[in-house]
Amino acid sequence: MTQPPADADARRAVAPVICYPDDTLPVADLALYARARAGARKTGEVVVPPRDGRAFRVPAGSFFRISCPDGAQVGDLNLFNANDLSERFYSGKTRALHGTHLTVGDRMWSSFPALRPMATITADTLDWYGVDTYGGRVHDVIGTRCDPYTHWLLSGGDRYHHCCHSNLTRALSAEGVVPEQAEGLVHDVLNVFMCTGFTADTGQYFMKASPVRRGDYLEFFAEIDLLGVLSACPGGDCGSEHSSDAAACHPLLVEVFAPDPADLQGWTPPPINGYDRSHGL
Repeated sequence: MTQPPADADARRAVAPVICYPDDTLPVADLALYARARAGARKTGEVVVPPRDGRAFRVPAGSFFRISCPDGAQVGDLNLFNANDLSERFYSGKTRALHGTHLTVGDRMWSSFPALRPMATITADTLDWYGVDTYGGRVHDVIGTRCDPYTHWLLSGGDRYHHCCHSNLTRALSAEGVVPEQAEGLVHDVLNVFMCTGFTADTGQYFMKASPVRRGDYLEFFAEIDLLGVLSACPGGDCGSEHSSDAAACHPLLVEVFAPDPADLQGWTPPPINGYDRSHGL
């Protein structure tokens, strides 16, 4: 390590600046969503088996809930514009706008060039958790998803087919997307219920046993027509490892609720981003 300069402490003491101040972002109308949700009726559900993935569809203006019906389980969520799969969830930009972990009022933003809200979080039964003594929080947009390539690399050549990346690929393929294209469409996720952070000393991404329990849920409002793909992670509650057949795993439940259109007066689907895409050319 190099010797610190004379002004090292002064350099470290420079105050941080938020990269993307969010005070000019369109604010989610949570009161409107609450009124609409109160009169909504259930229109469908999908059960995601342990160590597997499933797809589900949510019309714009509807709600969907991801819950743990049996026991502690985390999930990896991908979202697509149901009418154009090239528009998909952009976890990096969502992280830049809202922070490393999401909760009520935060939005899942889509990829360029659309860059608009795809879904808004409207309810979170784990919002009490906050930040623990290790810096852990729930529902992160840090991790990419467990995948068979990293597993192969770190395990010395073991082939494991139920990593979240593979689960999402199979689930998307079941929607009629050819496997080679499906894998390329799978993207970085919202880690639903997962408890994660960064170590203070090495800055490494860590996970710990999720605080989620039977009956807990995370609920969303669909701002556009959505195709969702969800994996029930093979790590279970991710308290010890992922990409594992040893961890206790449970199913996840996705439920869809449709409100009365009259209760959505004042809401319109967000338009695509207004930038003209000229890039100064």
